[in-house]
Amino acid sequence: MSSSALLSLGTRAMFANYAALQTTGNNIANVNTAGYSRQSVELETAGGQFTGAGFFGKGVNVTTVARAHDELLTREAAGSQAMASADEARSTQLQQLEKVFATGEAGIGYAAGQFLNAFVDVASRPTDASARQVVLARAADLASRFRSAGEQIDAIQAGVTSDLKASIDTVNSLAQRVAALNNQIAALAGSGHQPNDLLDQRDQLISQISQYVQVSTIPADDGSMSVFMGGGQSLVLGNNAVTLAAVADPFDPGVVHLGVTDASGDHAFPDDLMTGGSIAGLLRFQKTDLPDARNLLGQMASALAGEVNLQQSLGLDLGQPAGFGAAIFNVGLPGVMPASGNAKDASGNDVASYVNGSGDRVPSVSLTIADPTELQASDYTLRNSPSVAGSYELTRTSDGLVRTVASGAIVDGFRVDVVAPLPAAGDRFLLRPVGDAVRNMQRVLDDPKGIAAASPVTATIDASNTGTATVADLHAVSNTLNPDLTATITFTDDVGGYSYTLVDTTGALATTSGTGTWQAGQPISLNGWEMALNGVPKTNDTLTVEKTAYPAINNGNARALVDLRDVRMVGQQTLANGTIVPGATITDAYANALSDVGVRVQSAGTAAQMSAAVAADAESARSSKAGVNLDEEAARLIQFQQSYQAAAKMLQVAQSIFDTLLQVTGH
Repeated sequence: MSSSALLSLGTRAMFANYAALQTTGNNIANVNTAGYSRQSVELETAGGQFTGAGFFGKGVNVTTVARAHDELLTREAAGSQAMASADEARSTQLQQLEKVFATGEAGIGYAAGQFLNAFVDVASRPTDASARQVVLARAADLASRFRSAGEQIDAIQAGVTSDLKASIDTVNSLAQRVAALNNQIAALAGSGHQPNDLLDQRDQLISQISQYVQVSTIPADDGSMSVFMGGGQSLVLGNNAVTLAAVADPFDPGVVHLGVTDASGDHAFPDDLMTGGSIAGLLRFQKTDLPDARNLLGQMASALAGEVNLQQSLGLDLGQPAGFGAAIFNVGLPGVMPASGNAKDASGNDVASYVNGSGDRVPSVSLTIADPTELQASDYTLRNSPSVAGSYELTRTSDGLVRTVASGAIVDGFRVDVVAPLPAAGDRFLLRPVGDAVRNMQRVLDDPKGIAAASPVTATIDASNTGTATVADLHAVSNTLNPDLTATITFTDDVGGYSYTLVDTTGALATTSGTGTWQAGQPISLNGWEMALNGVPKTNDTLTVEKTAYPAINNGNARALVDLRDVRMVGQQTLANGTIVPGATITDAYANALSDVGVRVQSAGTAAQMSAAVAADAESARSSKAGVNLDEEAARLIQFQQSYQAAAKMLQVAQSIFDTLLQVTGH
């Protein structure tokens, strides 16, 4: 065996160990590089050379430089990061939304209570201008708080829209970079070696995409990686990246959804298919939490304004002469929003629309509030019924309840009317009975004399009565009340039986009569008014209810307005079997809304913490496999340095042997 063989062994050994030192140094240099996978030199024996004395090794060969990579751990890390990003995005937005629902004296519930409490002083001093002015000031403050809450919700929605657009632009940029890397990696497929740095960069980009949208990957034979979103929608195919777009909501252009752009335009991607990534969290918040909050506040605004205005309209003000009270609040009209894809005429206008008396083009579908106490905190969608001709399918978006209704139907406290030109097949409408009320609420009564504190009727107890019955309260409850009808009520026994006569003092109506039974704690209702009694009447006791002669000193309607504090006016429901589920008082409704939002914030925060912990564990598992450990690399440096020095020593020995051979041969 010649000395050249020993030189070859030493040279190969030096090269192999130098390559290992270089790779180790590269690992140390990239210890803080995001997405970098630890690399190592893979060696193999150069094979033996046969001689008469056996096979002698020819040294070592460097086969390739491999990266420490585990496909399963990488996918798990990206997937868990996607869920963590979705939960974090929703939790962050909910924390902003929680600020809309202020507590204590800054809250809407407190302002509503203060407004209704202000009628106590009016009831005590009906002619006191300062007490009436306080009512108007409290009304203005309450309306302002509702509007402020609505404006904050609109601002949050604008922020979500902006975040979605920015996130979509970022995903497009990342996807294009993945496609470019696919192209570079595929071009190197014939080299027989893996382009480790390019593969790391691609994995890192895919991990970054997962922070916005959850993706799955499928490798190709040429080394490229196809990337797909939820539902199988491709994002990257080879060296081609699909362009995502922010697609405007068909009903509200201020709301956007994730979409895909192709040759025919932008197409919305179903929100429900997005299960991970910050975009999914934003879409979920936009679809459920934000509308629910808006509708909860709108429901309260509509119910309170409706009930206050109704009771106000049943009383008499301080006008000369006294008249029935004008509205204190205005919440605007319920919203009807046609879908952008509805059928259009030659001028580009919706077919199912017309020009009203003011010259405005309005949808053929309209809403009217029938009973504000039955309004639900939800939007609705309306379309032609697919099964019943001439009818419409009404879907309550909060719970998915579907009803088949005809034009003129009253549902959940509002009436739906559809007039010609009728909607075409496929037309859709978003109905907002309460959603716009919170941003539109305002006080519209400015004159303190306009507060209708007086009841239109007054009760008188006969001086000869022997029982202890007195009038606790008397106020109008219906706009059908005719103050010209004088009622005379005579108790026919000691247990509450009575007879009554209604006589029209103008002579326009005939006298009517009837009987009834009074029970303690229950009012007597006649002619659109209710009268509550204290004490117990006796046989032949008489009460007279007649038109109020002096409205300025009467407080019957002011007391009725005070009583609205305890009226369960928000969210009453009438079930299909006719059962009535009572609603909540205005203060209880606000407390329930606070609780609802608080629970969402807490549960979203908990989910974000848990998913973040899972993502951290998954990343730790990936890093333990692919990451760089400086202690290990330092040990390898010493190992490879010693090996390199030993190889160098081998070359010195080979050189010495060669020199000796030269001397022996005389050269």
